[in-house]
Formats: sequence, structure tokens, C-alpha cells
Amino acid sequence: MIPIIMNCDLPDLNLVNRGKVRDIYDLGEHLLIVTSDRISAFDVVMDQGIPYKGQVLNQMSIFWFKQMDGLIPNHIVATEVDDFPVATHKYRAQLEGRSMLVKKAQPLPVECIVRGYISGSGWKEYQQKGSICGIELPKNLLESSILPETIFTPSTKADLGSHDENISMAETIKLLGQETAEQISDISRKIYTRAREFADTKGIIIADTKFEFGFFADELIWIDEALSPDSSRFWPKESYKPGGPQASFDKQFLRDYLETLDWGKVAPPPQLPDEIVQKTSKKYREALFLLTGIKIG
Repeated sequence: MIPIIMNCDLPDLNLVNRGKVRDIYDLGEHLLIVTSDRISAFDVVMDQGIPYKGQVLNQMSIFWFKQMDGLIPNHIVATEVDDFPVATHKYRAQLEGRSMLVKKAQPLPVECIVRGYISGSGWKEYQQKGSICGIELPKNLLESSILPETIFTPSTKADLGSHDENISMAETIKLLGQETAEQISDISRKIYTRAREFADTKGIIIADTKFEFGFFADELIWIDEALSPDSSRFWPKESYKPGGPQASFDKQFLRDYLETLDWGKVAPPPQLPDEIVQKTSKKYREALFLLTGIKIG
């Protein structure tokens, strides 16, 4: 097993941001994004890392960005260390398989969530209001039901340690303007639909997912990560049955465990049993293999 990397140690490079999962370095013309093995749940970063997680998320994102070529440009400049600036090469052991060189885009201040099924925070909101983000839904939906049509339910982007909040399309328009808000709603649903149809052929249901976009040279591009087990709900198609939670290949497994604990969902996080850590790693790697054919670990 390869070492777990919680925090990258690249002292000669300019670290500009350390998020819940990714470390971002400014290399001048481009940014270097390194995906760590950190995992967060309920917007709290756990103390333990998940083996191979950084590689899984990085390889999954690269795969999906390529799958959507022609639909929307993305931020990737290079994905192999040999193609990165020379100053990074001595850190190859930390970068191999878990990093990418990207364009310096200006990120939008919203996260673009697309839902094809009702689950998670969407299910909770529906139970209370009969709607999600102001979108009225049919009565009597069950948990994990397929929605009559795909819906766009954006949220704010919270700082580390704070919680994202769902917002309406009207609020999104106030933040971004009508044209950009409609553009991200449209492209988010198009990406999701194409990914969902592909995943269906691999025996996986993509119940929902989250995208981020930004502007580069006045053009909207897709940034951050793409349809990973951190940002999506992946359900095995063969066992899908609406009416309750589903088996999954994603972070929901960890969330479900944490929900059994007497923990207030604020830092400090609880210590994770090794069994939960290893099972989470296995689920992430299984999702990668089923969708892309890439085997890690």
C-alpha cells in the first residue's frame, strides 16, 4: 500500500490554498492541483486519510473531463508530472497520479448540483417543503425515487468548516447574472445526462453530482473535479430499490457511519475505525474500476 498523503510537502512551491481535499500551488502561468487523501463529511475534514483516495479522484476527474470534450472546455493543461514545470519534478513521489496542471480560471461562487434522483439533503428538504431549492416536486415521492426530470439545485460555496447552503435559481441569478446562471444550469444538466447514460451501461446509477465552473479568457470552463465519489452519489444499478437509502460506491458510506455516532457534525471529528477507512477506500476504487477500467491498489 502506498503512503497516505494528508498534506503535501512541496516547500519550494507557492501554496495558495489548502481546501478540504485539494492543495493548490501557484506556478506562475498555471496552477498545480494536488488531490490529497483527506476526506470530509458534513464539511468537516476527518483526521484520518483514505488510502488511494487522491489517485482515485484525480484519475476519475481526468476520465470524465475527457469524456465531455466538445461539450464544454475544462481547465486541464497537463496530467503527467513529466509535462509539469521542472521545479515540480523532484516531488514526483507526491504528485504521481494525484495531480494536474490547470488554467488559472476565476471560479464562480456557487456549486452546481444536478439531481436525477431524490436523496441526501434534497430528500430532507423535500420532506419538509415538498420542494428542493424552490422547485416544486410531485407529492408522495419515496426516498431515492427517480425524479420526473433532472433538476438544477445550486448551493453556496462555504469556507472550510462552514456548511454549504442550497439556494434558488433566483438567488443564483442575483449572484451571477441571468446569462451566466442560465448557462451553468444548462451545461450542468447536459454533462450529468451524458455521464448518467454512460454510467448506466456500466451498472452504476449516478443519482446526483456537483460541478464547479469558472471563467478563463472570458470563456466559461469546467474546473475543480469531475463526477468523483466525493462529489457524486454512485449507486449499484442491480440493487437499486426506491423507498430508502441505497448501497453506494461513494462518500455516503462514511456519512451513514457518522450518522450513527453522537457527534455534532462540527470539528473536531471523531476517530474513524480502520474498518470504515478501508471499506471507504475499497468503494472508491471499485467505482473507478467499474466506470473507467482503471485499477488502483
